[in-house]
Amino acid sequence: MDRKIRVLVGKAGLDGHDRGAKVVAAALRDAGMEVIYTGIRKTPEMIVEAALQEDVDAIGLSILSGAHMTVFTKVLELMKKNNMNDVLLFGGGIIPDKDVKRLKEVGVGEIFTPGASTLIIVDYVKNWVQQHRN
Repeated sequence: MDRKIRVLVGKAGLDGHDRGAKVVAAALRDAGMEVIYTGIRKTPEMIVEAALQEDVDAIGLSILSGAHMTVFTKVLELMKKNNMNDVLLFGGGIIPDKDVKRLKEVGVGEIFTPGASTLIIVDYVKNWVQQHRN
Protein backbone atom coordinates (compact mmCIF):
# COMPACT_ATOMS: atom_id res chain seq x y z
CA MET A 1 0.00 0.00 0.00
CA ASP A 2 1.35 3.43 -0.93
CA ARG A 3 1.96 5.81 1.90
CA LYS A 4 -0.10 8.98 2.09
CA ILE A 5 1.19 12.05 0.31
CA ARG A 6 2.87 14.33 2.85
CA VAL A 7 2.76 18.09 2.29
CA LEU A 8 4.30 20.87 4.35
CA VAL A 9 2.45 24.19 4.09
CA GLY A 10 4.53 27.16 5.16
CA LYS A 11 4.38 30.91 5.62
CA ALA A 12 7.79 32.52 5.27
CA GLY A 13 8.87 36.00 6.19
CA LEU A 14 6.95 38.71 7.98
CA ASP A 15 3.60 38.05 6.33
CA GLY A 16 1.07 37.30 9.04
CA HIS A 17 -2.00 36.62 6.91
CA ASP A 18 -2.52 32.86 6.79
CA ARG A 19 -6.19 32.30 5.93
CA GLY A 20 -5.37 31.12 2.39
CA ALA A 21 -2.64 28.78 3.63
CA LYS A 22 -5.05 27.25 6.13
CA VAL A 23 -7.74 26.79 3.47
CA VAL A 24 -5.26 25.00 1.18
CA ALA A 25 -3.92 22.90 4.07
CA ALA A 26 -7.48 21.83 4.96
CA ALA A 27 -8.28 20.96 1.33
CA LEU A 28 -5.14 18.82 1.04
CA ARG A 29 -5.96 17.10 4.34
CA ASP A 30 -9.57 16.52 3.29
CA ALA A 31 -8.24 14.90 0.11
CA GLY A 32 -6.42 12.31 2.23
CA MET A 33 -2.97 13.85 2.44
CA GLU A 34 -0.95 14.29 5.61
CA VAL A 35 -0.40 18.02 6.09
CA ILE A 36 2.11 19.74 8.31
CA TYR A 37 1.44 23.46 8.78
CA THR A 38 4.41 25.49 10.01
CA GLY A 39 2.51 28.53 11.20
CA ILE A 40 3.45 32.09 10.31
CA ARG A 41 6.75 33.98 10.20
CA LYS A 42 9.10 31.08 9.46
CA THR A 43 12.47 31.40 7.76
CA PRO A 44 13.30 29.43 4.61
CA GLU A 45 15.76 27.46 6.74
CA MET A 46 13.05 26.52 9.23
CA ILE A 47 10.70 25.46 6.43
CA VAL A 48 13.26 23.26 4.68
CA GLU A 49 14.44 21.73 7.97
CA ALA A 50 10.84 20.86 8.88
CA ALA A 51 10.30 19.39 5.40
CA LEU A 52 13.40 17.21 5.83
CA GLN A 53 12.35 16.03 9.29
CA GLU A 54 8.82 15.26 8.11
CA ASP A 55 10.00 13.49 4.91
CA VAL A 56 7.48 15.39 2.78
CA ASP A 57 6.64 14.93 -0.87
CA ALA A 58 5.81 18.60 -1.38
CA ILE A 59 6.28 22.04 0.13
CA GLY A 60 3.59 24.65 -0.42
CA LEU A 61 4.51 28.26 0.36
CA SER A 62 2.00 31.04 0.82
CA ILE A 63 3.43 34.52 0.28
CA LEU A 64 1.50 37.76 0.27
CA SER A 65 4.28 40.08 1.43
CA GLY A 66 5.97 40.75 -1.92
CA ALA A 67 9.09 38.79 -0.91
CA HIS A 68 8.22 35.85 -3.18
CA MET A 69 11.30 36.04 -5.42
CA THR A 70 13.66 36.01 -2.43
CA VAL A 71 11.80 33.39 -0.40
CA PHE A 72 11.12 30.89 -3.20
CA THR A 73 14.69 31.07 -4.53
CA LYS A 74 16.16 30.65 -1.02
CA VAL A 75 13.92 27.64 -0.31
CA LEU A 76 14.90 26.11 -3.68
CA GLU A 77 18.59 26.69 -2.92
CA LEU A 78 18.24 24.99 0.47
CA MET A 79 16.29 22.11 -1.07
CA LYS A 80 19.05 21.54 -3.64
CA LYS A 81 21.72 21.75 -0.93
CA ASN A 82 19.86 19.00 0.96
CA ASN A 83 19.33 16.81 -2.14
CA MET A 84 15.57 17.26 -2.04
CA ASN A 85 15.32 16.82 -5.80
CA ASP A 86 12.23 14.63 -5.53
CA VAL A 87 10.21 17.18 -3.50
CA LEU A 88 7.77 19.55 -5.18
CA LEU A 89 7.94 23.25 -4.30
CA PHE A 90 4.71 25.04 -5.19
CA GLY A 91 2.99 28.10 -3.83
CA GLY A 92 0.40 30.75 -3.84
CA GLY A 93 -0.29 34.32 -3.01
CA ILE A 94 -0.17 37.75 -4.55
CA ILE A 95 2.46 37.15 -7.22
CA PRO A 96 2.59 39.06 -10.52
CA ASP A 97 2.44 37.00 -13.75
CA LYS A 98 5.97 38.02 -14.79
CA ASP A 99 7.32 36.72 -11.48
CA VAL A 100 5.30 33.50 -11.75
CA LYS A 101 7.03 32.88 -15.08
CA ARG A 102 10.48 33.57 -13.59
CA LEU A 103 9.83 31.32 -10.59
CA LYS A 104 8.76 28.44 -12.82
CA GLU A 105 11.91 28.93 -14.93
CA VAL A 106 14.12 28.41 -11.86
CA GLY A 107 12.31 25.27 -10.74
CA VAL A 108 9.23 26.21 -8.73
CA GLY A 109 6.11 24.26 -9.65
CA GLU A 110 2.70 25.86 -10.02
CA ILE A 111 1.86 29.17 -8.40
CA PHE A 112 -1.79 29.57 -7.43
CA THR A 113 -3.12 33.10 -7.15
CA PRO A 114 -6.12 34.23 -5.07
CA GLY A 115 -9.34 32.57 -6.18
CA ALA A 116 -7.65 29.40 -7.41
CA SER A 117 -9.77 26.30 -6.92
CA THR A 118 -8.64 24.06 -4.08
CA LEU A 119 -9.69 21.09 -6.24
CA ILE A 120 -7.15 22.14 -8.88
CA ILE A 121 -4.45 22.52 -6.21
CA VAL A 122 -5.22 19.07 -4.78
CA ASP A 123 -5.17 17.45 -8.24
CA TYR A 124 -1.90 19.18 -9.11
CA VAL A 125 -0.14 17.94 -5.98
CA LYS A 126 -1.52 14.40 -6.35
CA ASN A 127 -0.53 14.17 -10.01
CA TRP A 128 2.96 15.60 -9.46
CA VAL A 129 3.71 13.23 -6.59
CA GLN A 130 2.37 10.19 -8.46
CA GLN A 131 4.58 11.04 -11.46
CA HIS A 132 7.73 11.64 -9.37
CA ARG A 133 7.52 9.04 -6.64
CA ASN A 134 10.05 6.24 -7.01
